Amino acid sequence: MPYTLTTLSDLPSAGFDDVIDARSPAEFAEDHLPGAVSLPVLSNEERADVGTMYVQVDRFGARRLGAALVLRNISDHLEMTLADKPGGWRPLIYCWRGGQRSGTFGWLLREIGWRAETLEGGYQSFRRLVVSDLYEQPLAHRFVVLAGMTCTAKTALLHRLQAAGMQVLDLEGLARHRGSVFGGWADPQPGQKAFETAIATTLAGFDPARPVVVEAESSKVGDLIVPPSVWKAMCAAPRVEVSAPLAARAAFFPAAYPDLVGNPGVFSDIVGRLRRLHGAEQIAAWQAQIAGGDFEGVAAGLIAAHYDPRYAKSQARFAHNLVGQLHLDQLDPAALDAATAPLAEKLQAAATAG
Repeated sequence: MPYTLTTLSDLPSAGFDDVIDARSPAEFAEDHLPGAVSLPVLSNEERADVGTMYVQVDRFGARRLGAALVLRNISDHLEMTLADKPGGWRPLIYCWRGGQRSGTFGWLLREIGWRAETLEGGYQSFRRLVVSDLYEQPLAHRFVVLAGMTCTAKTALLHRLQAAGMQVLDLEGLARHRGSVFGGWADPQPGQKAFETAIATTLAGFDPARPVVVEAESSKVGDLIVPPSVWKAMCAAPRVEVSAPLAARAAFFPAAYPDLVGNPGVFSDIVGRLRRLHGAEQIAAWQAQIAGGDFEGVAAGLIAAHYDPRYAKSQARFAHNLVGQLHLDQLDPAALDAATAPLAEKLQAAATAG
């Protein structure tokens, strides 16, 4: 029985117990429906072999081979992952286009007695909704941007605002990158499609009548491009800027970049990449501070000489959108906790004014 997905917000309320991705592991890794479990009916190698046989050798033989492999793999899933599913279990199954892979899987599960349904149009129908929301249609949500120079604790404040009940789109979290030359995480970034899926499904779960807070970013977060509809909404949105003294920002650096502080060799190598911008003498001085464990000192130098001038230049074109400011003397946890409520008030007021 096919299930038609008309909007991204429909899926969470559709009542399925599980969402099963029947595509190959490589297809699943590139992108998948939120919360989906990978139960491939063909491995990467099997899919390639069947496809090659279909195109180059014998279509009938490819179908026969594919059917044998699909049924064998489904049998493995039944004996392992699905062995404890109850009689009333209702899964949604999808493949690339809603064709033979999910169709065969769903048919067999229904024969057993489960209430399995397949996604009409497969992953492609889901992807079309993501593209429509992020590339073709203006966003239904009102954005308000949290701005501020590097190490003003914007991300930490975003998390506190979210915990306080505000709607937050954490682009850096979804991209697994902190948006600067020092911003890479230990985990690799997701692919562009997976990034867009995360953005679109997050927004689909928000109330359009309430504002969405997003941190000021460039049009790319690491290697990932902010989708056009989101970027356009960010550029037009009102802004509230957080500021703090240089000393407080430098003191916050170890909390913002614990991976760099914990691995001075990597930190020093990354600083070395800035030689063209700041010269060998300055780079050597910063690297000496890193080697000596003076992380606040090197942070102050990097903020003043590298980050702040670039931030000021990139944000100058949004100066007319600035409608509120919040200055913090300290950026320790207690100060950030105390700042959350007044910041939320300023963001709400900015969204209303915008």
